[in-house]
Amino acid sequence: MSLDLSPRPGAAPFPRMVAAQAAMEARLMLRNGEQLLLAVVIPVIVLVGGVTGADQLGLDLAHRPVDVFTPGVLALAVMSTAFTSLAIATGFERRYGVIKRLGSSPLPRSGLLAGKVGGLLVIELFQVVVVSVVGLLLGWDPANGVVGAFLALVVGTFAFAALGLLVAGVLRAEATLAAANLIYLLLLAGGAVVLPSSSYGAFGEVTRWLPSGALGDAMRHSCLDGGVGWRDLLVLAVWGAVGTVLTARTFRWE
Repeated sequence: MSLDLSPRPGAAPFPRMVAAQAAMEARLMLRNGEQLLLAVVIPVIVLVGGVTGADQLGLDLAHRPVDVFTPGVLALAVMSTAFTSLAIATGFERRYGVIKRLGSSPLPRSGLLAGKVGGLLVIELFQVVVVSVVGLLLGWDPANGVVGAFLALVVGTFAFAALGLLVAGVLRAEATLAAANLIYLLLLAGGAVVLPSSSYGAFGEVTRWLPSGALGDAMRHSCLDGGVGWRDLLVLAVWGAVGTVLTARTFRWE
């Protein structure tokens, strides 16, 4: 019985290529100290500081501080990874020619983007576990809103990843670094991601339509009330769709 040992060149199946790209993206993020700082350290500091200092800050919250801050910090973790970390990493990959080389591989553009999003989801799972454990140690008592929280995380990742790739695709690496960090800080301070939109007075009507406010409110709605924030998810979906269309039209490989 003879064996056919002739070579059969060709690309791996699409799902396998995406899985390999996602695994590589996740490893690169975990090895980068700055990405870990954004992904885990800063959200944990915000959570612990917000819960312990809520009384000194004079915050007027409808629920216990830990029950308000924990879902907000989960939203912040998604924003830090899906937007800031992705934008910075992609910007420097463009600068060093990594994206251009991947563009010449059998992996199509859709596979590259799917792999990046897959890597983000792996990191976000790690973030959710860490932040949730810290929140539970601080006394967090979430409602049974798993479906709403899951949808918020997925649609929020889609929206912020699209916006992060938009920034990384049109600016130089150094400008992407500055812009991504500046936007992150502005949304952290005034984007209703950690605190509810109602805490911002009249400006809260504006923050509800920002991706940060929509994600934060959707997470709080699921964790405090156990429901699904459909309006907030729709806002995130629109931001994601707009970001995707603009990214497809403006993204440059180098």
